[in-house]
Amino acid sequence: MANSNSWKKIFDDYNILSHDFNKSPFPISATQIKRACQQFKETNEKEVRILCKQDSRENRPTVFQEHNLFLLPVKNGYYNIIKGEGYVDIPEIKKEILFYSSKLDFQLDTTKIGDSEMQHLDYAYAASLIRTFMDDQSLVLTIRGRKYTPDFDFLVGNQNINVSGVQTEVDAGYEGKDKVVLIEAKNFCAKNIIIRQLYYPFRQWQEHTRKKVITLFFDKDRREDTYSIWQFEFENPKNYNSIKLSKAGKFKIKEK
Repeated sequence: MANSNSWKKIFDDYNILSHDFNKSPFPISATQIKRACQQFKETNEKEVRILCKQDSRENRPTVFQEHNLFLLPVKNGYYNIIKGEGYVDIPEIKKEILFYSSKLDFQLDTTKIGDSEMQHLDYAYAASLIRTFMDDQSLVLTIRGRKYTPDFDFLVGNQNINVSGVQTEVDAGYEGKDKVVLIEAKNFCAKNIIIRQLYYPFRQWQEHTRKKVITLFFDKDRREDTYSIWQFEFENPKNYNSIKLSKAGKFKIKEK
């Protein structure tokens, strides 16, 4: 698995497996990670940013998978190693593909150049697919890029996690009359993602608005030329694992 040798050394150096994860997370800093991995030669074996990028269950190093652990950033340069379920499944949408007619009265040429997540998301928004999926024609683009969270805390199982000033990024955020919609986008068929990518922006923007904050996961399938959208909600905003899928749809956009 990715970075397994580096993380084995980190766990050995700090005797991490002797920690009682049922009582509390194990805190670890970027400095500690660097120190443990300084003898490795390859960048991907010692670069903290790469070592701490575990966006799917399968991306976790072997020691994390074997002991049901996952990693969350809690402060700039600080992480918690936590026991529990850190990921949410992105289920296959088995419903019939819906043909969606773009609300634009002309064809777009520039959206056909390239293959980025942002590009596909912008096209879906320009065609009003995002507004239609949310049944809200008032939505306008207001959020994009990296920002830092305020202080907040939450539960994973019975463990309390405190977060302060962690960098977050949403691919796009839209505000309407009564809601804010945050989107995490991919251009490959993800089977699962780390809940943090939806949860941290959700908690962050809850602090700045009284409107309902909604999180979407968005995917463009190049093989089928389809756009899939999953809407997730957190039944208890202070519980990381209270994430639930509320609706989903798969669309093929038809231009006029």
